[in-house]
Amino acid sequence: MSLCCLNMKTSVIVLVLCWQVYAEHKVLHKDLYISGCSDSDGLDMYGLDGEELWYADFIKGEGVVALPPFVDPLSFPGFYEQAVGQQGVCKANLATSIKAYKNPEEKIAPPHSSIYPRDDVDLGVENTLICHVSGFHPAPVRVRWTRNNQNLTEGVRLSTPYPNADFTLNQFSSLPFTPEEGDIYGCTVEHKGLAEPLTRIWEPEVTQPSVGPAVFCGVGLTLGLLGVATGTFFLIKGNQCN
Repeated sequence: MSLCCLNMKTSVIVLVLCWQVYAEHKVLHKDLYISGCSDSDGLDMYGLDGEELWYADFIKGEGVVALPPFVDPLSFPGFYEQAVGQQGVCKANLATSIKAYKNPEEKIAPPHSSIYPRDDVDLGVENTLICHVSGFHPAPVRVRWTRNNQNLTEGVRLSTPYPNADFTLNQFSSLPFTPEEGDIYGCTVEHKGLAEPLTRIWEPEVTQPSVGPAVFCGVGLTLGLLGVATGTFFLIKGNQCN
């Protein structure tokens, strides 16, 4: 077990523990655990190879398995209760840690965002829109979804922040939807590093049937008929000369 980093900021303590499995000096997998807190928020999650496995939802009071449905199911017994205990320790030490580090100025990095569908888009077929928020610090970010300028909340999911090598963060928000022609979806991100909210727009691309083949067939048929008519004309004239 190796201690990867101890990152303490003005309002949040984040302790990151990483385990690395070695075989012939090559890293096979990276196991990540993050626990952190602020005056008003908390974070506790487990990840593997850059993917979120489990996180504690302190608002709903439960642990959430973040694996997709096609993966073999995993259980995390006692993890949420442990996360609650870690939050108590973190908050108890928060004021002492801030004082020890002399309340350093918090570095702020504004987020970037992109929006894309999970699967190939077919009109009328259920799909999922993903909004990827990256390169920001500190947490949190607020993500808001709209369709045709109307706010959407049903089925929206927001992952826990996941650290990059440079200690900035990544976060994903997903929206289940059924694409229809003319719909316009928006993902709006709010963060203290942004002067104004950052919005990305997505709309279904409808492929229009090509008129090229029909035009070529029509031209070819016309030229063919003209050729037949011309040949018939010269054949009749030749017979008349004989």
